[in-house]
Amino acid sequence: MAVLRAFKGFRPKKDNVNEIASRPYDVLNSDEAREEVKGNPHSFLHVVKPEVDLPKDVDLHGEILYNKAKSNLKSLVDSGMFFQDEKDKFYIYGQTMWGKTQYGIVACSSVEDYNNNIIKKHELTRPDKEEDRMNHVRYTDANAEPVFFAFRDNKEINEIIEKTVKEKAEYDFKTDDEVGHHFWIINNDKTIKRITEIFDKEIPFVYVADGHHRTAAAALVGEERKNNNPNHNGDEEYNFFMSVNFPESQLTIIDYNRVVKDLNGMSDEEFITKLKENFVICEKKEEYKPNKLHNFSMYL
Repeated sequence: MAVLRAFKGFRPKKDNVNEIASRPYDVLNSDEAREEVKGNPHSFLHVVKPEVDLPKDVDLHGEILYNKAKSNLKSLVDSGMFFQDEKDKFYIYGQTMWGKTQYGIVACSSVEDYNNNIIKKHELTRPDKEEDRMNHVRYTDANAEPVFFAFRDNKEINEIIEKTVKEKAEYDFKTDDEVGHHFWIINNDKTIKRITEIFDKEIPFVYVADGHHRTAAAALVGEERKNNNPNHNGDEEYNFFMSVNFPESQLTIIDYNRVVKDLNGMSDEEFITKLKENFVICEKKEEYKPNKLHNFSMYL
C-alpha cells in the first residue's frame, strides 16, 4: 500500500505569495525566465532557474548553478519571505483552469514506494535530466517543486477534501496566466492520522501524472544518502519527497500532442498502409477529438 506522510512545510507569508509564485522550471527557457524575474527579486524562479542571477554563458549543469540555487533559497528563508510550520501537516492544493478546479493532497511520498513500484510510472526518463534534478536536490536539500500523482478515488478521502475546501483558503490568488491557485492547511491531528491510515490500508498504488524526472531524482538521491548513512533507520527526510496527490475524479486530462516532421521517405499512401499494420484507420472529414481509451486522432 502507498505511504503518504505529513510534513512541516516551508510556506510564504500571505502578503508575498503572489510575487513568490512562479511557473515550473521546465516550461520556460533561461531567457524567458530572466525576462520574467525582472523587477521581482522574490520570484521562486531564482531557486528553480538560478541562471537568472548568473552570466548568460554559465554552464547550466555546473556546480556554480546549483550553489546559486542553494544560496537563493537560503536568502528567501533568511529574509522572512518563508517560514516553516511547527508541526507535521497535510495541505490541500486547488488549481482552477478553464472553469474547473481540481484538488489534491500535498504530502510526502516514499522513496521505497518508488523503488517497489507502488508508485507507477508511464514514461522512461533521461539520465541527463535525472542528474540535473538530482544535483538540484543534493545542493539545496529541498524538493523545490512537487511531483504530480494520481490515485483511485476513495470515498472518505474525497469527503475530507470536500469538507476542507469549504473553509476559507489560506492562500487564494490568480497568476498572470489566469490560473487560480488555492491552498488549505489540514491541522486536525485526527484527520492527519486518518489520511495516513487510508493510504496505508486502502490505496494500493499512486500514478505519476507529471514529474517523472523529479520523482526519479528524489528517489535516486534518497538511495544515495541511505547508502552513505551507516545509521539509516528509514525515518530520515531523504526517504521522502514532496508530492501533490489528486483523486482520479478530480483530474482533467489535457491533450498530449506531437508533431512529426517527415514520413521517413514514405509517401502519404505508404505511411497509411504501414499504420494499418497496428491500427484501424477511420478517415474523417470533420475535426475529431478522442473520447475513449485507445483512440487517437491524426492530421496528415
